[in-house]
Amino acid sequence: MRVVILGGGPAGYVAAVRLAQLGAEVTLIEKEHIGGTCLNEGCIPTKVLLNTTELYDRLRKDSTGLGLEIDRLTLNWQAVQERKNLVVLQLVDGVKTLLETNKINVINGTGRFLTKNEIEVITGSKERLVLSFDKAIIATGSVPIMIPIPGADLEGVLNSTEALSLDSVPESICVIGGGIIGVELSNIFSNVGTKVTIVELLPEIVANMDQDIVECLKNQLIESGIDIYVKSKVERIEKQGDQLNVVVSTPQGVKEVVSEKVLMATGRKPNTEGLGLEEIGIKTDRGAIVVDDSMRTSVDNVYAIGDCNGKVLLAHAASAQGIVAADSIMGRFTPMDFKTVPYCVYTKPELASVGLTEKQALEQGYQIKTSKFPLYANGKSVIMGDVNGLVKFVVDKDTDEILGLSLAGNNATELIHIGALAIRLEATVDEILTTIYAHPTVSESILEAAHGIKGWPIHLPAIE
Repeated sequence: MRVVILGGGPAGYVAAVRLAQLGAEVTLIEKEHIGGTCLNEGCIPTKVLLNTTELYDRLRKDSTGLGLEIDRLTLNWQAVQERKNLVVLQLVDGVKTLLETNKINVINGTGRFLTKNEIEVITGSKERLVLSFDKAIIATGSVPIMIPIPGADLEGVLNSTEALSLDSVPESICVIGGGIIGVELSNIFSNVGTKVTIVELLPEIVANMDQDIVECLKNQLIESGIDIYVKSKVERIEKQGDQLNVVVSTPQGVKEVVSEKVLMATGRKPNTEGLGLEEIGIKTDRGAIVVDDSMRTSVDNVYAIGDCNGKVLLAHAASAQGIVAADSIMGRFTPMDFKTVPYCVYTKPELASVGLTEKQALEQGYQIKTSKFPLYANGKSVIMGDVNGLVKFVVDKDTDEILGLSLAGNNATELIHIGALAIRLEATVDEILTTIYAHPTVSESILEAAHGIKGWPIHLPAIE
């Protein structure tokens, strides 16, 4: 079985490894970086900067409260950037090793379909190759959405990749977009002392998550000095001396935000242009490639995985789809359960959710019960001095089946998999209640929230 994969990000390289393990002859075409946007310009470098800047921010604000006396704490931004680059390099080299040891043929170049069994590749050295294949997988990822704002082409207006690699810390930055990318980068810059303003068109930041947990983040961002404008639209960006003036229409009237830098964090869209999809009959819907449960496109021997099919624009969902497609190609199809895809925000506090939010459950017609447990009543959170957060369950009113779990707080992105597994197994609250959790741990708060569904919270004061 000869399989060609177009794109070497978390969807493409995972599919390549899985196919090789199952005995396929695999060629992977990547035009830029092995590991894709996530590893090189997105998830990984962002989290490196968040990790370091959060530690710096906490020590400069609360070292005395932790019992630490620090005479001189300074931030070496160049060293932080070097560490970020080294982490990315180490992980990219690790992926390259996986491809090499699995005997996957890697070609640096840009691919375009000629027929349903041939693809043209223009290599980095401008050589033209035509590869024939039995099956093909499109894994071309996504690209930033560029909203046509007047002045968006001015010097100092950045995309997320540029914002992660600034030579120095800006004194001020206006972030256009309050989604996951926007709030994570806002958190990074606020941690190092930058004056941050977030402008979001929707009624809330991080609008796709349960607003009870988002409120924990929003309050923390405001407390740290970040200005947040919601239901607000950027009208234009103007040059004002050596600064940029962002003119914003808000519910309270027109505001002008003067900043050294402006970050465009307005989301991403499937990267499907220039692939020759129309020529071979692959259907798309608003730019996203249409696929079935096995990730097969409208052309029966071509599959599409990850951001390019528009289902869930997350790296871990892309990797899972890569395995589904590879298994399907090799006759081992297992459908993907999209209900168990976790959504994570790596801010302070972290946010994580899986399954349905309260709003989504009600919109889908469920009769529900909910329960919330605050982290200020959790022993491990108190020990860590990190009590801003909560755990929230959404369950079916009649069966107590778990429909959704949302968390805000320290290690939320690690703990969310308890909820993912529970939903995958169609577990009820009783399965959570009859599982013993170690003490002291933050995960105990999940048990406490489950008790709340039954009206029996152990570590909250009784209400008469």
